[in-house]
Amino acid sequence: MALREPASVSVYRSGLPGGGLRHYLATGIFRDNRSYLAKLVIAGLVMLLIGVFLFSLASGASDASVWRLILAMSGIAPDQLDALDRIVVFDIRFPRAVLGMLIGASLAVSGAVMQGLFRNPLADPGIVGVSAGAGLGAVSFIVLGSTTLAPIAAVLGIYAVPLAAFAGGAGTTFLLYRVSTRHGATSVATMLLAGIALGAMAGAFSGVLVFWSDDNQLRDLTFWGLGSLAGATWTKILAAGPIILAVLVATPLMARNLNAMALGEAPARHLGVPVQRFKNVAIIAVAASTGASVAVSGGIGFVGIVVPHLLRLLIGPDHRYLLPASALLGAILLLLADSIARQIVAPAELPIGIVTAAIGAPFFLWILLRKRSILEL
Repeated sequence: MALREPASVSVYRSGLPGGGLRHYLATGIFRDNRSYLAKLVIAGLVMLLIGVFLFSLASGASDASVWRLILAMSGIAPDQLDALDRIVVFDIRFPRAVLGMLIGASLAVSGAVMQGLFRNPLADPGIVGVSAGAGLGAVSFIVLGSTTLAPIAAVLGIYAVPLAAFAGGAGTTFLLYRVSTRHGATSVATMLLAGIALGAMAGAFSGVLVFWSDDNQLRDLTFWGLGSLAGATWTKILAAGPIILAVLVATPLMARNLNAMALGEAPARHLGVPVQRFKNVAIIAVAASTGASVAVSGGIGFVGIVVPHLLRLLIGPDHRYLLPASALLGAILLLLADSIARQIVAPAELPIGIVTAAIGAPFFLWILLRKRSILEL
């Protein structure tokens, strides 16, 4: 009689069992091959991202429609856009859309990694204080980069603010992990409360720096704190893009280890995962990605909790599919939020952080109501 491998090893190899749409698709190909649904969703998200990207390029005060934009970009009818529309689309909207995709993917993947690492769907860089820590690092260089920190800023150049944000996010994440983990077990309640405390401390120090800022810096910091893609340039993309892209390329390599970590740290060790080293790598990746995103866009919250949770309900918790799907859906969500922010009070522009908070806060409350028992752990 053939021996069956242990359930934990089977889960590690093929992805974790879970809820979501599979309960409603319990027959046919979705029952026999769970990865088929995930691949189908990812393919659909790729097509949707292309459409949303074109919509983002075409939405705004300029009358460049999506169809005219496609004709102009394909070279079929380059005269569809006049000189002014070309400047608006290719010099203003195009880098803004690219930056929005990078930041949306970064925040969503960071949330998925943190949730897998802490084994909790409430973990998110914004909620547990990581974004606040990254913001403190960025604010420090924005305010003091021309005075106290001028020598360091001169050496780092355009990477000064992203690297400072990374340092702030990394320090906050390591503190959060140290405080909430004891004897190899992470307390969810401690993690959430410690995240609130660390976020408040980072906010207090940021407030002191804001108090020291001049009028021009104060205006920039006010809008930066609300989160916005306004002022997106290729220079900002050059500063933050390589860091974000490196993390996005590296995170799929963490998928199998994250699947194993979902079983617990002890089973993960038995499956050959170097747990402590993997934790350090995952924390650094989250801090780098979140820090680079916060440095160029400011505070944009709830993307990291909304996107992974929705996808877990849809395709299950297998990180081999969850991570790339999170990157795609995060990019889509932020591009849509940015388009709404540009249209809702046109010709003015609403900070994108307000839009994501309006969407994410009710969703977060819904998660809490569904998972009240998590806070009792």
